[in-house]
Amino acid sequence: MATSTGAAKAAMRQRIRASRRAMTDEQRGLAEKGIAREASALLARTGARTLACYLSSPTEPPTRQLLAHAAAEGIRVILPIIRPHGELDWAEHTGGERIAALGVPETTGRPLGVEALADADLVLVPAAAADESGMRLGWGGGFYDRALAKLPSRGSVYAVIYDSEVVARVPHETHDVSVRGIVTPTRTLTFER
Repeated sequence: MATSTGAAKAAMRQRIRASRRAMTDEQRGLAEKGIAREASALLARTGARTLACYLSSPTEPPTRQLLAHAAAEGIRVILPIIRPHGELDWAEHTGGERIAALGVPETTGRPLGVEALADADLVLVPAAAADESGMRLGWGGGFYDRALAKLPSRGSVYAVIYDSEVVARVPHETHDVSVRGIVTPTRTLTFER
């Protein structure tokens, strides 16, 4: 069972990577505006004062416009920093960026500790895909599954993906962590739990 689930995950990730690489700059720009609009509305609805998010890589759903909006609204933004042994530390967003050892952008802010994620009122996480039951397919490193599993509640965790990545069913295993909702460039889905 685990082998077939692992193969299904790998195949889905491969399809999504190819689809993301094929996007045009214009499509990415429109997606960034849509994600900023949808996530900003979610911030307003939830009254969040601290947002945990991520710095998007070139093919990920773009987050920088959203981060700029949150900062302009006086919302505290914390971003992940990759630590050894698959852990995510968190730091306040200062605007500075660097490329982490795994090739993803991360903030240059001062680390706050792995427990800082619990301070976030809204958590937006990257994903390869998600389904309408709230299952999230990550990229296989387990960083976010480990971080989210430590939260006392996942009621404020949303996956950020492109519209085509909302799928009927995400293959999953017992260690995979679900999310409360999904933010795409055109909509926000919140699941009853």
